Amino acid sequence: MKNNKFKAVIFDLDGVLEFKGNVYPGAVELLQSLRKRRIHLRILSNSTLKSRRTCTEKLLRRGFYVKEEEVITASFATAQYLKSLNPKSIWVMLKGDGLEEFSHFRHDSENPEYIILGDFREGFNFLNLNKALQLLYRGTKLIVMITEKIDNSMGELELTVGAYGKMLEDAAGIKATYIGKPNKYIFDIALSTLPEIDKHRILMVGDKISTDILGAKNADIRSALVKTGEFKQKDLDSPVNPDYIFDTVRDLNKLFFRP
Repeated sequence: MKNNKFKAVIFDLDGVLEFKGNVYPGAVELLQSLRKRRIHLRILSNSTLKSRRTCTEKLLRRGFYVKEEEVITASFATAQYLKSLNPKSIWVMLKGDGLEEFSHFRHDSENPEYIILGDFREGFNFLNLNKALQLLYRGTKLIVMITEKIDNSMGELELTVGAYGKMLEDAAGIKATYIGKPNKYIFDIALSTLPEIDKHRILMVGDKISTDILGAKNADIRSALVKTGEFKQKDLDSPVNPDYIFDTVRDLNKLFFRP
């Protein structure tokens, strides 16, 4: 008898459906099977470099059938949050296609109301970081797209957005607003794109306790941890516990398609 418990599944992208450019076996087929059973699907990524559009295009090229409205990136979620603030002006410290999400705002790098911190790559240099510090001292507010400080999804270990955000917070003596997983903001935005479903019938699938599973707990939805991507065995010592644990995303079939 099939499991009717869940009506929506939110998948992390890097580390769950694919990792370092390679799609995990069974991932495409799982999403197809869930869709046939009319289970609502969402892809929730902490990527700031990709826009909703380019993330969708990448998934389509790799064999996934997804619609743009089913994809939520950290850049898209941050732009949605900003709309609620109606800022006078912003300075977006970000490289890549994620910048598309901020095209409707007034940009001003000299006297912005908000600094928006994403993956600025080589733009994280002394001149730009020092300029940001001076602006924060003068009253500009800071929004940081993700809390993660290190990342290896692109191949090698590297500093990422949260590390620079924390440094600017400490140096300026201010508190930033963080948007991406595990923060509630990105989950609220993802959930707002779903039809009205009881939260206990929504499942988050991720490979990281610190972002995916903690974020699901913050959002009061169920969670499943997969032991792929950035998962490490020591993660299971965390006080934050997923509702389910699977070796790979393919094994979610056991949850949804029981004989």
